[in-house]
Formats: sequence, structure tokens, C-alpha cells
Amino acid sequence: MARARAKKKTELQVVPSEAREHRLRLGDMNDSQVVQASLDGDPRAFNELVRRYDQRLLNFVYRTIGDRERGQDLVQETFVRVYRHLHRFDQTKKFSTWIYTIASNLAKNELRNRSRNPLVLFQTLKKNWDADHRPLEWEDTQYKPDDLFRKRHLRAKVEEAVKQLPEHHRIVFVLREMEGKTYEEIADITDCNLGTVKSRLNRARNNFANIIAPMID
Repeated sequence: MARARAKKKTELQVVPSEAREHRLRLGDMNDSQVVQASLDGDPRAFNELVRRYDQRLLNFVYRTIGDRERGQDLVQETFVRVYRHLHRFDQTKKFSTWIYTIASNLAKNELRNRSRNPLVLFQTLKKNWDADHRPLEWEDTQYKPDDLFRKRHLRAKVEEAVKQLPEHHRIVFVLREMEGKTYEEIADITDCNLGTVKSRLNRARNNFANIIAPMID
């Protein structure tokens, strides 16, 4: 009896260990490899894609449409569409561009369907627009309380200014300045040519600078 209980306990320990090792293997793969694993029938592979992109997409959609609950719905719909059409994905392309394109199209449709102008929250301000693709992190535990207060105050002003940007500039602005996407990736996601992306982004930056300047004087 005791031997049987010991055997059962050992079996229960093996299963979580194998699952953990499998998750670690998936975590070491790049997106393309995880996509292929999912197509090959690995049920945990798609969960790995969700883990990688769920929060990132929610941040993007939320800052585009200004509604977190609706943003969660749109992100869920994004993953539904990705799951249904994963076999159509061209693996010579970047998976991140493809999934952002789907989320971007859903967000644009949401904006078109609204009778009011949506609020767009933008949480990134770069000291030099072209110096770095990485977004600025607002919260940093190394900052002193007074510095954090000023930083949060500035973020509030940034959010207020971005609400006033023309709707057709918002997505490129958020993709570049918050998500750190390249011009080429933004062009693919928004289905615009590079010239249009650069033009819209330049106008959005100029508008943003003009709007926020009197707020922080």
C-alpha cells in the first residue's frame, strides 16, 4: 500500500516537471518556431504566443482606442483570428508584424464605428525622437519621490496632449513612440507606404509639440 502511494506521488511529480520543461523549451524558441510547433499540433505552443503578445497588444489597443475593457475584447478577437488563420501566415515574414496588423485593423474599425472621438492614452515621451526605438519607462524605483511626482505629472500632460491629435495620426504615433516599431513595420501594419508613414508621424510629432508646449511652460 505504501509502495503504491509512493509510486503515485512520483508519477504526479513527473507530470509537472515535464510540463515545466516543455514551457521552458517553448520559451527558448523564436516566434517562427513556436508558430510551427503550433501548426504541428503542440497544444501549448499557441499559449506561448498568447503569453508573449497578450499584454503588448492590450497596451497598444488600449492606447489607441482609450477603453481598456473594449481593448481586452479586441485583443481576444485578435487571438481568435490568429488561431483560425495561423496556417495562412507566411513564415518568411515577422509574426509580430502580422499580429499587430490584425490588432491594428480591429482598433481602426472600432474607431470608425464610434460616434464620438475616442480617448487615446499615450504613456511615452522621448527626449530625442530619432535617437532610440525603445520606449521610455515612466516608473523607475530608482527615482526619488519628487522625481516620480514630476514624471507622473508630465505623463498626465502627455496623455492630455495626445487626446487632441487627429485620429489618423494616432496609430502611427503610438506604434513608433510607444511600441518602438520601425518605419517599415509600421508601414506593413497600417498598410501604408513609407512616405505616408513618415509624413503622418512628422505631422503628429509637430502637432504634439505645439499642443504640449503651453501645458509645461
